[in-house]
Amino acid sequence: MYSSNQQMPIRPNVLSVQVPSTMNYVGLNDSSNVARDGVENGTFSQAESLVNPSKKLENDMLLLGKKIKHHEENIKYLRNHKNSFDDAITDMQVTLGKYHSSTGPKIEDEDLSHMQSEEATVGNIMKHENSAAAIWCQLKRHRNQAGHMKDVLGVVATLGKVNDDHLSGLLSEYLGLDNMLALVCMTYDGLKSLESYDKEGSINKNSGLHGLGASMGQTLDGRFNVICLEHVRPYVGEFMPNDPQRRLALRKPALPNGESPAGFIGFAVNMIQIDSAHLYYLTADGNGLRETLFYTLFSRLQVYKTRTDMLQSLPCIFNGAISLDGGMIRSNGVYYLHTRTKEMDVKFAISSGVSYLPENYMEVEKQMKELKWKREKLMEDIQREEAMLAHVKYNFEVKKQEFLVPDASNSSKIDSSIELFLTMAPSAPATQENIIFLKIKRCVDFQVQ
Repeated sequence: MYSSNQQMPIRPNVLSVQVPSTMNYVGLNDSSNVARDGVENGTFSQAESLVNPSKKLENDMLLLGKKIKHHEENIKYLRNHKNSFDDAITDMQVTLGKYHSSTGPKIEDEDLSHMQSEEATVGNIMKHENSAAAIWCQLKRHRNQAGHMKDVLGVVATLGKVNDDHLSGLLSEYLGLDNMLALVCMTYDGLKSLESYDKEGSINKNSGLHGLGASMGQTLDGRFNVICLEHVRPYVGEFMPNDPQRRLALRKPALPNGESPAGFIGFAVNMIQIDSAHLYYLTADGNGLRETLFYTLFSRLQVYKTRTDMLQSLPCIFNGAISLDGGMIRSNGVYYLHTRTKEMDVKFAISSGVSYLPENYMEVEKQMKELKWKREKLMEDIQREEAMLAHVKYNFEVKKQEFLVPDASNSSKIDSSIELFLTMAPSAPATQENIIFLKIKRCVDFQVQ
């Protein structure tokens, strides 16, 4: 027997509380105490046995929640590694010049006769004989006259090369003839040397490109584009490490689920081969052609293997895209359908496959195959983790329903025990023992709700 002055031990968790086997009530005789002790003891034991399963469900849900978090963290970790492998593989493909589609022309080092050489590019420009580009190319052959325009670099079509003839045609078509024939100046002074005006704002046909063209028997006809590097907004960011071509370290596109889009080859701006003399310090800020001229022309234009790959990647295309089988999307959402009916005559020259292959070509090829193999293994691990996560989530939902919707018979039994207790002790004082019992009932009522 506990005395009325003795403090009863109470555990802080209501669900796992242990009710004492006997209770003292002031003003009741001993026989009543014994009878009431038996009722109370049985009533509390029954209520406790019915409430404790909720605690077990709570523990089970906590354990399942930890497993869910564990699998989600594993999936996130594996996907991050997969994306890093995707980026590395793409960079290696760009380095090795793998821009050939399965239906596109294949380039062999020993057969370069069909490629467009730089001389052929100039020859095709000269066919547009009344253009500013043709006059400039003619001036280049007369170095003394071209010296009057020292800040003029040349024609866009002659300032870059591409590893693949098919890709050259696509990129040239994307830019259009006007941009391919555009003149490029390093400074605004170079731009002003091309054309001058009289007081009335009319063109002075005796100076600039007009006067030099006339001296060679060529008349400049129509408008022409001029790109001033001093006034373009250059690329601001990092470059690919240890890359002699100073390709831009652009962030690879990603779909809404974080995955890299299928068929993505690279960015057009990084597929242009630039002469070493034009890679650095063409502007007062030290910028070269890639981050000024070609970034202005192509921005973040993406290149895909097929039109299907390109269309499936629309959520991550913001600055246009082309595909090796002829698909084309402008940055403003304009789609070019069908295919070219006429080959572009003015296009980028083709760089020699031999001169631009890295010295460790075979080693890079081996590393790329190894990365692809590791990527496949990662995909298997991701699928395995996703299956386990789905299974654990299912078990969690089952336990959750059991916890929120308990067996109605259990609740009924506890209600009967409470009513019996209150009938046997209608004038029971507000002792700690009674308070514990009522808390148990409130807990059960809350679960039923």
